[in-house]
Amino acid sequence: MGEIYYNPWKSAYKSPFGAIQEGQSARFGFLGADSGIDQVYLVIEPEGQKAYRIKMTPQENGFFQTEFAFNDGKGLYFYHFELEYLSANQQRFTRYYGWSGENGHGEVRDYLKECMNYQVTCYQKAEKAPDWYRQAIFYQIFPDRFFNGNPDGHVNNPKENTFLYGDLRDNPMYIKDAQGEVLRWDFYGGNFAGIQAKIPYLKELGVNALYLNPIFEARSNHRYDTADYLKVDPILGTEAEFQELLDTLHQEGFRVILDGVFSHVGRHSRYFNYDGAYGPGVGAYQDIKSPYFPWFTFLNYPNEYRSWWGVKDLPEVNKENEEFQRFIYGAKGVLSKWNQMGLDGWRLDVADELPDEFIAGIRNNLDHYEDKVLLGEVWEDASNKVSYGIRRQYILGDHLHGVMNYPLRSATIDFLMENCSPEDIALAFTRLQENYPREVFYNSLNNIGTHDTERILSQLEGDYEKLSLAFALLVTFPGVPCIYYGDEAGLTGGKDPDNRKFFPWGRVDETCYRECRKWLALRKENHLLQGGEFGLIYSERLLGVLRYDETHFILTVLNPLGVEVIVSAKDFAAFRELPLTRERLAELLEGQRIRAHGSYVIEGELSE
Repeated sequence: MGEIYYNPWKSAYKSPFGAIQEGQSARFGFLGADSGIDQVYLVIEPEGQKAYRIKMTPQENGFFQTEFAFNDGKGLYFYHFELEYLSANQQRFTRYYGWSGENGHGEVRDYLKECMNYQVTCYQKAEKAPDWYRQAIFYQIFPDRFFNGNPDGHVNNPKENTFLYGDLRDNPMYIKDAQGEVLRWDFYGGNFAGIQAKIPYLKELGVNALYLNPIFEARSNHRYDTADYLKVDPILGTEAEFQELLDTLHQEGFRVILDGVFSHVGRHSRYFNYDGAYGPGVGAYQDIKSPYFPWFTFLNYPNEYRSWWGVKDLPEVNKENEEFQRFIYGAKGVLSKWNQMGLDGWRLDVADELPDEFIAGIRNNLDHYEDKVLLGEVWEDASNKVSYGIRRQYILGDHLHGVMNYPLRSATIDFLMENCSPEDIALAFTRLQENYPREVFYNSLNNIGTHDTERILSQLEGDYEKLSLAFALLVTFPGVPCIYYGDEAGLTGGKDPDNRKFFPWGRVDETCYRECRKWLALRKENHLLQGGEFGLIYSERLLGVLRYDETHFILTVLNPLGVEVIVSAKDFAAFRELPLTRERLAELLEGQRIRAHGSYVIEGELSE
């Protein structure tokens, strides 16, 4: 067999690289230098529509080429190539070339059913986020666990049937019944005043934006069981105190986004009112004539109802209900109330649970204000996500600006624990870069830990040097870095509730803090880390993260191994064409010693 090859990560075969805006064209090239190939066809299908079979034009040396205009609307386009052979006895037969399922190159198949399609993401419009967002370094705060700003340390408005810790060093725990239901929620007493009191600490660390876990009235300490969307939880303080906090943060140069939990509410909310705490006749559970009754789906009234992932404490809301939609994003709805107080954006909890039309309604509300950002909780590749049998549209325009970058967290842990190779990381993120519209890729909210994950230091088995490399990946990859409160202070812990300990004020681990602050400072000082082009180089042992523009670059080389590595430029490879030649790479790196679990950062001009 002669040479047959296609790779959309190489400009000779597909240009431009990656996602395509609706109405734009792409050039496809295919090397079909195999004896007997008479024609090559590009077969491309907008998802759910009729496929196009386009005859490619022969070029020199067995190369074929064509252009395709993406005029059939936003969405995913899937494609492969048909190779039409003409044998010596003038018989015709067809073979198929599709994605290998590994890197960019493909493979030949004799049967169409065995051929895997390539993907092109076609987006409606570029999701340009506010400038402040791209320049931000976020800090995620779980409000109850951060700091109590009351001078005497008293807890604001303690809730009934809860307990307070005797010592802030106590580890969190739940009191549950035999069925696993939480009987008494626990509180440390963190509040708005505490966040305001720690602004100097946050500024010294180097962050300039806050993402706050839910702050609305709720029964639990995590507040994902919203009781009233229009009130702050009194244990955190008053609405006036929240406004004061917002105003002070803005004066100090900070931005603030809130957690929007619109998929479900709490069983003990005013909307459901399971225990009648909001009064007789109030809430869907108490009265079928309640205005909130149509918000919920009862299978056998009142005790059997749809709930989030079967958790009875979290009744699921019907997001298709027009009254609920108006309540959330109507002219006088929930979003409008808090946006008018000066919020800078929202992070949507479990975005997979929200219909695309609902997300579009939220985005439309935010677009009536200046410089607000909308992010979504998505754990996988958001370009081809299927949720409840529906292909999601949320990164194709007029929906989310970006999503949380959980793939980065997973890859970071696997890489640093030597569960995958540098090549594996380069492969995974070149694919993600290809699938995401460019603006969405750069709008990712990067994280290596959140309230839903085990603490990063625990995941790295307490290794401080590996933690430093985790911070390095967080800030050097495209996207906006977000530190989960306490990760910079050396907090450890497994799954909920152990990952939600109280911040160790007075016991901050200086090594963790120093490494985190060092990497955040690099990100803040170097504009290439905020918006520069991105590429990865890899060897058998090392991973290099390259950010660059037309003239300059910053290259961060990471060694995940427990041994020193001497760099040899000839050992490096890349999946895409990058502006650093092998000769220039040798000038920069040849013979450099990178210690065990160490890093090497170099900045300069692309050519000298």
